[in-house]
Amino acid sequence: FTQKEEKKTSGAKEAAEPKANTGKAAERSAAVGVERAERVERVEASLAEYTELALDCLDLKAQEELLSPPPSGASHCSLETEALLAEELPLCCCRMETPNGAGSPSRPDQTCMATESADGVLSQCQRPVMKLEMMRPSNMVHLLVLCEDHRAGMVKHQCCPGCGLFCRAGSYMECRPYGSISHRFHRGCASVLKGHRFCPHCGEDASGAREVFVPKAEPEASVPRSNPGPSLPAVASLPSIPATHGEGLYTHDSSLPISLSLSERRLLSAEAGLIHCVLFSLKPKSVKFPARQLYLSAKQGDLQKVIQLLVDGKDPNFMMEGQSRRTPLHAAAAGGHQEICHMLVQAGANIDVFDKEHRTPLMSACENNHLDTVKYLLRAGAAVNHKVGDRMGFTCLHLAAKLGHHDVVHHLLGCVSVQDDGGWTPITWAIEYKFRELVLLLLAKGADVNIRDKEENVCLHWAALSGCVDIAQALLEARCDLNAVNIHGDTPLHVAARENHLDCVILFLSRGADVSLTNKEGDTALDCCPGGSKVWTALNTNKKLTEARRGRERQGERLLCRDISRGYEAVPITCVNGVDSEPCPDNFKYVPDSCVTSPLNIDNDITRLQHCSCADDCSSSSCMCAQLSLRCWYDSDGRLPLDFCQFEPPVLFECNHSCSCWRSCRNRVVQNGLRVRLQLFRTEKMGWGVRALQDVPQGAFVCEYVGEIIRDTEADKRESDSFLFTLDNKVGDAHCIDAKSFGNIGRFLNHLCEPNLLAVRVFTTHQDLRFPRIAFFSSRPIRAGEQIGIDYGENYWRVKSKYFSCQCGSSKCRYAAAGR
Repeated sequence: FTQKEEKKTSGAKEAAEPKANTGKAAERSAAVGVERAERVERVEASLAEYTELALDCLDLKAQEELLSPPPSGASHCSLETEALLAEELPLCCCRMETPNGAGSPSRPDQTCMATESADGVLSQCQRPVMKLEMMRPSNMVHLLVLCEDHRAGMVKHQCCPGCGLFCRAGSYMECRPYGSISHRFHRGCASVLKGHRFCPHCGEDASGAREVFVPKAEPEASVPRSNPGPSLPAVASLPSIPATHGEGLYTHDSSLPISLSLSERRLLSAEAGLIHCVLFSLKPKSVKFPARQLYLSAKQGDLQKVIQLLVDGKDPNFMMEGQSRRTPLHAAAAGGHQEICHMLVQAGANIDVFDKEHRTPLMSACENNHLDTVKYLLRAGAAVNHKVGDRMGFTCLHLAAKLGHHDVVHHLLGCVSVQDDGGWTPITWAIEYKFRELVLLLLAKGADVNIRDKEENVCLHWAALSGCVDIAQALLEARCDLNAVNIHGDTPLHVAARENHLDCVILFLSRGADVSLTNKEGDTALDCCPGGSKVWTALNTNKKLTEARRGRERQGERLLCRDISRGYEAVPITCVNGVDSEPCPDNFKYVPDSCVTSPLNIDNDITRLQHCSCADDCSSSSCMCAQLSLRCWYDSDGRLPLDFCQFEPPVLFECNHSCSCWRSCRNRVVQNGLRVRLQLFRTEKMGWGVRALQDVPQGAFVCEYVGEIIRDTEADKRESDSFLFTLDNKVGDAHCIDAKSFGNIGRFLNHLCEPNLLAVRVFTTHQDLRFPRIAFFSSRPIRAGEQIGIDYGENYWRVKSKYFSCQCGSSKCRYAAAGR
């Protein structure tokens, strides 16, 4: 508490105006009235029977001298020095007490919490408490419930404001600013400001204080000799804590200066209070507060009360029924009370406990943007991948991205493409709420912009909805599909036109968006926008220009199917035809994994799988799965190295369900499924073919050959052999994959005499050598729009060359028609 006095412009009287606690020294006038001096003398005379007084009755001589107007001849430099020192000098609160009934934890059998220090030995008072109001010498010391004797000593300034220990015996410093009042403190607890040391009670220069030694008296009669108070080593023997914002170490050693940040001093004070309560609770105490009090105190940030309730045996995992069964750790994390979180965790609080909404304390901290608390909970072992149990299925990253908490998102970044229950990723939420910097951060971390939600919207749909053209531009540069269609048949252009976002409409048109595409209701983007608006004018102008251009050109490609995989692949596969009137192939069933139609007795026994026990990302040579493959062939981006043997590729063994490593380890690529954007298109001479819609670097996994696994004897009985791929496993019976009736996009790969794909045998969920998976990796860089294919081999053309010739069109074609 501080106070200041201002001189009135009229009249000779001076009035004192109380001021709230500001942490700065009180400003006082130079004149002191005779009446106030007499009141101070009466206070000194009544100290034997203590009385709590208001601060304005105190007459602090030291402050008068420091803050009185300087003589006219004083230098400007000295004036600035004295003003700076006076600005930060503290006042003790030895005569202050908590209001009556203000949540005091005292009970009828409460004993005094005072601790006395005598030459490095601490002793605890055991007298009964008569008054419930708490006191403390300064804000740096936790509140104390005191007996009558120690309450009188507190008022007499006998408690050190720095450490909270009473100075009644042994060596201590004594400041006497005037009269018979003495201010007691330890030498190391003097206030330090700009290299000067001051009395922590009144702010007087500590150089004027004298060192006093009082012999230790015999134990008082009020303390039973049969049960003396505990005697502890000097506080200086407690472990010191490094100061991150100070000049040295903050310890309880009275020989060292106190230079620590406020938050660290609070945490150290709290832990000291917890040690104090544990060491000096000599008898069990009856519980007075209800169990919910711990939750309320944690929510309010009352660190001292939380500590006392924990010492009294309150359950740190108590669930508050009226608050969705949240625990005190939920409340502390939501409020950003890091010190309370630490105390609760140390007391045994479950760090990953769920409330009624399936939210963890980490989620609460992320949602409320408390970065320091998030960091602490993560260091303490909190899991980041739990999902909220409501219909949204948010993770911590979703919550932070949705609310635009950039720093929290940056700290949580891991799997940036994880989807919630609606299929939305963190970047989706950041786009909807127009957090541009957050979107750029997620894009830089590799967020997949073409992952579809449950309504098959891609990120560009959400950018069109929000109307943020900068985000839409960034998404297009990240190769987000401009012509992606959701379940309503709407493209991003439809959405932007319906929301009347002119800038987004112009951007999409400039990038080649087709204004003539219709949704399931038969509406074009022009039909969706308000008539006569600027958006309508832009779309109508583009439509006329497009129709005029198409009148001079041949018919362009028609979109036949927005996804031939029917959603079974993470990336949709469109089907287009710009050559003839052939419809989308429908003479097969799309399956993402190979299947069987007859018993083959594949060894799927998980107990017989060879597996690794890696604790890292399986990149080391000690990984068992990598040793089966001679080494781990995948780099950090999941690609094969440039020196990978393409003439006779080695067999790859990826990590499996029995491995101890994480699902995201480096040695898992093929089992993660299709990740490259592909398109089924009609070629001029080779029927249906497959092309890449994005640039593909060398060594990247492109797709797999999937179909029906059958024996060679069964294949010989089938009429068509156009979709057979032999496994050539050289172990046991010969088998092959037939993709005629069941298959994936791999069944449409054409032969190229200069192939850009390489077939590799891979084992994932089992290690039965008769049935490898056939995975295709890029053998060289592939540009967007380029057809992809493999070399069918000599054996194939030795038979098929009798019926047709190769149409790859390459200058190095080996199987073209004679005379070509």
